[in-house]
Amino acid sequence: MMYNKYSSTLFTLLFVIVLGFIAGCGSSDSAQSNAKEPSEENKPESSETGGEVNIYTARHYDVDKELYDQFTEQTGITVNVVEGKAPELIERMKREGASTPADLFLTVDGGILNTAKTEGILQPIMSEDLDKKVPNDLRDKENHWIALSTRARVIVYAKDRVDASQLSTYEDLATDKWKGKVVVRSSTNLYNQSMLASFIDIMGEEQAEKWAAGLVANFAREPEGGDRDQAKAIASGIGDVAIMNTYYVGHMASSEEPEEVKVAESVGVFFPNQQTTGTHINISGAGLVKHSKNKDNAIKLLEFLTDTEAQTKISQANYEFPVNSQATLPELLQNWGMFKHQKIDFAKYGELNPKAVEIANKVGWK
Repeated sequence: MMYNKYSSTLFTLLFVIVLGFIAGCGSSDSAQSNAKEPSEENKPESSETGGEVNIYTARHYDVDKELYDQFTEQTGITVNVVEGKAPELIERMKREGASTPADLFLTVDGGILNTAKTEGILQPIMSEDLDKKVPNDLRDKENHWIALSTRARVIVYAKDRVDASQLSTYEDLATDKWKGKVVVRSSTNLYNQSMLASFIDIMGEEQAEKWAAGLVANFAREPEGGDRDQAKAIASGIGDVAIMNTYYVGHMASSEEPEEVKVAESVGVFFPNQQTTGTHINISGAGLVKHSKNKDNAIKLLEFLTDTEAQTKISQANYEFPVNSQATLPELLQNWGMFKHQKIDFAKYGELNPKAVEIANKVGWK
């Protein structure tokens, strides 16, 4: 067959187009075969990370915020915090009902946590991890709340005027031996109310009232100020012994104010009732809110806060005793040594609070 120059040119053009098409298909297949899966860091965030958890808290410590920030950094879960007084936060959650944004309720005092439970704003916390790390005696019997730390209410004494061998029990502070030598803050303080409630449960109402009356008779002055002020009163010679929470001594010992450090160095810490019922303790704790919208994230945060690292940080920063036995205590707490504490259901602090207030008023504990 004969081709003219136009036919030859057309044939060449068609041949080039066909070759280009074939090559294009080949390069497309090659690109698809060489495509890589997205790297782990570029993958979209899974449903198990990120999100938020909302806390209503009556705890106001710098270490808490530091831990929340660390939790967010590790998990991508944003921690939102609403601060307030515990009774006000409980009432707020009751008003908000099912529409509450709260996932966790944090506060000090086992009685307050039990009140939150009885008011119907908490639900059981289901976590095998928490079951392993938090002892049974530091949690609600039905798991509506757990302790995050503990604090002991002890006898603090003047080292230069009191020999520790003279000290023994809370009951002893109500004897004539200590007349005019005892200082303590007001009975309107929740720490003292819960302590007296524990005595009502252990001693019975009659003996608890007798103890409170004896304590009042031994006051060196009318109650005033906070726990730190009781230590300062001892250092200045107003009284010889005080009833205080241990962590206040720790804060004073590490204070930036030289005067507070001096006060802390002048006092000793004694854990009473080691041969009988044990030293009174209370807790800082958390409950899972009944209408939590971020339940899984809330439990993750509790698991984080009870890990060894977080528990060590809480103890080192705030001089509280950790609930996780693997945590490392600050040197001051290590120097004080181990102690026996009361074995009591913390719910009793709330249940017996009205009776404790009644007794305090009756005996003139202002």
